[in-house]
This record gives sequence, C-alpha cells and structure tokens, in this order.
Amino acid sequence: MIIDSHAHIHMPPESFRFMAELVGGRANPYTLPKIPEASIRKVAEDQIRIMDSVGTDIQFISPRPYLQLHSVKPGKVTELWSQHCNGLIAEFVKLFPDRFRGVAGLPQFMDEALDVRAIPELRRCVNELGFVGCLINPDATEGLGDPPGMGDPYWHPLYQAMVELDVPGLIHSASSCSERESYTLKFLNEETISIVSLLGAKTFDTFPDLKIVVAHGGGAIPYQMGRFRSWNVRKGEKETFDEQLKKLYFDTCNYSSEAMELLLKVAGTDNVLFGTEKPGTGSARDPLTGRDYDDMKPVIEGIGWLTEEQKKNIFECNCRRVYPRAFRKDEDC
Repeated sequence: MIIDSHAHIHMPPESFRFMAELVGGRANPYTLPKIPEASIRKVAEDQIRIMDSVGTDIQFISPRPYLQLHSVKPGKVTELWSQHCNGLIAEFVKLFPDRFRGVAGLPQFMDEALDVRAIPELRRCVNELGFVGCLINPDATEGLGDPPGMGDPYWHPLYQAMVELDVPGLIHSASSCSERESYTLKFLNEETISIVSLLGAKTFDTFPDLKIVVAHGGGAIPYQMGRFRSWNVRKGEKETFDEQLKKLYFDTCNYSSEAMELLLKVAGTDNVLFGTEKPGTGSARDPLTGRDYDDMKPVIEGIGWLTEEQKKNIFECNCRRVYPRAFRKDEDC
C-alpha cells in the first residue's frame, strides 16, 4: 500500500467565494456557504484521479497551508475558515473513506493563546470528525511578529492535547507577509528553526509520547548536519545531534533524488514517511525524467541500497505507526 501522508484538499469554487467574502468583510457579518454534495464529489474525484495516476492508495489531506489566513484580523476569520476547510475534508473522507484521512488545520491567530481557538478545533476534529492528525504553523504571525520557538512553553497546551488525543502534528508553515520571503521559503526556514527549538528545549523529555512530523524533508537540517553536530558538542550535550533527531519524523516532500537519499541516510528509514503534497508546488514536469517532480514513488523505488522492507516502511508502515488513529489495529505491517 502507498500512503501519501502529506497532501492538501482541492476546494470547490464555492469555498473560494466564501473566503473572499470572509476576508473582505472580516467576518462581520458572515454567511456560511451551503455547498452541494455534487460540487464536493467533483473535486474529490479530481483528486483521486491524480492519486491513481501516480499509484497512491490513500492520502492524508489537510487545508492548503498558505491559505489558512492566520494573520488576518480579527481571529474570527481564521476560525471560521478553518472550520469550513475541516468540514470539507470530513466530507471527502465520508464520500471516499478508503482513499482519504483527515488532518486538521488549526485556527492559530497571530500569537493568541492556543486554547482560545486552536485546541478546541483540534478536539472537535478528532472527537467528532474522526481526524487523525493536525497541521502546526510555527509562525501564525506569518512574518509580522516574533513568535515563540516550538520548544517554548507557549506550545505545551497543544502538545498535551495531542498526546491525550494520540494524534501527531505535521509542522507546516503557512503564508508569509515578507516581500523577501515567499511562502515556499517560509516553509523551509520555519521547519529548520522548529527542529532546533524542539530539540534544544528537550521537548521530548517533557512529552515523551509526542509525535512530530517535519514537512518537506526537514528544511535545511539534513544538509547542514555538520554545523549542528558541532554545535551540540560545543554545548556539552549528552546525546549526539543524530540521536536527538531520531525523536522526530520527516516526510519525503523534497522532490529531489539526491536530497532524498541524504534525508534517508541522516534521519534513518524508520523515521521517514512517504509524502508528496501532490498536487502542489512540485506538480511541474521534470524535463530530465518526464515525470512531475512530486511523483516521488519512482524516486524511492529507484534508490538501490534500500531493502524491500525499508521501502515498505517508508511507503506504508512508518505512517501506520505514527498515525495510530488512521488504521485498524489488526492490520499487519
């Protein structure tokens, strides 16, 4: 089985009209849209056709991160939009339960306390909608402020809720308000910062059962391991940086065979989950291979030193272990 642990939802035109009205009116007033099932079914089937074209059996779908509206005032805007997107995801799962799993987008508003909107929405999505994980945006100010690092106690209420609910979080930044930093760069920079903050703060000593997946292959960390190994020694850490890194998980959304091999060697094949974000940034044709950059299944299959067991772990079993709510307990892996 091929499980794509990192993908985002296709939205019908009615959703974009709601977003425009919501942002334009700043949720004062607002009218919730009534989207026909036929519209939702159409975009879900479009997404399934893309999955079938690359051999994906199941996708874990979440809201489009750069459209989460986390820095749009007032906080009611992102609250309503998150609820809408999560509701659409629940409809996808309801229509095609064998093809999709829900990953919640959280209404993180700027530097507002997480128990105001984000944690209640997480609980609703897991307990009422059957979602299996959540997105975490390390900078809900989207470049307008100076957010606390992910090792800061600010995040502890969210981590506690995730542990209680037994759901992992996918670190995935959202949009960027900086002219010099596109949202793609923002993703990679925030992932890099998050890893250093989480490990430096000994977050997993406080929350040993916390599961965190870092998107896009971990930002710059795999490529810059030497710097952090040295830094770790200079700080007199008891655990090596490599040992600390094994407390995190990573996905394969880096769209490069060279980078993929490096990630697997650095993070280890037991800590990497297959993910493509398809369709997304990588959905452009590579002139060298004739495939889209985000068609990652052939890339994994083409790494000669991987054993069949390691490939199965990357494609399926690691995801089953990290996302326990996503599958029946009696399924073999």
